[in-house]
Amino acid sequence: MSITVIIVIITAIISFMAFSNQELLNKLIFYPPAISREKQWYRFFSNGLIHADIGHLAFNMISLYMFGGLVEDAFLQIFGDSGKLLYLVMYISALAVCLIPTYMSHKDDHYYRSLGASGAVSAVVFAGVFLFPEQKIGLFFIPPIIPGFIFGPLYLVLTAYLAKRGGGGINHSAHLWGALYGIAFLILMCVALRTDFNPIDNFVQSVKAYFQ
Repeated sequence: MSITVIIVIITAIISFMAFSNQELLNKLIFYPPAISREKQWYRFFSNGLIHADIGHLAFNMISLYMFGGLVEDAFLQIFGDSGKLLYLVMYISALAVCLIPTYMSHKDDHYYRSLGASGAVSAVVFAGVFLFPEQKIGLFFIPPIIPGFIFGPLYLVLTAYLAKRGGGGINHSAHLWGALYGIAFLILMCVALRTDFNPIDNFVQSVKAYFQ
């Protein structure tokens, strides 16, 4: 069984449990004051196991399933036997990294809560976009007709704008930093492990080939 499928199953089970268990949800949710004052650092990670509702859960897990298998297989090809472990490390670490800016802004905000795996899913999706920039992608009402190298920048600009504007009850900052982290993780691991695969060169050559 793939790492992606395991993540989807575990996340779905715990999310469904939390739908009807407010105490469990409160223990797992990202609540900055509980971290800054009570040192409950696990909340950086546990919040990715719960979701607001079935629609929120379904959107994240479908997105993860669609891109996760592709990225997981690519990591195996790039990093060999360490590929699956690195894929899991990317996902888990993205849960926390994407929330660092949020934590810095809300660490004393007793009214702030955040939940969902969106930041980590964004990391997987954008690692996939960087690996396969010619892959067609859709979003909501847009069918999968836009290549990733066009979709990616548009998504990042829109998400950055929405994060700056604030409101709406959606943590756009986590989406933005998760997406950027997914790309950064891929590049840094390739450099640190001295792989033969150059993700930046691969991206550039793939975009060039798209127009030929």
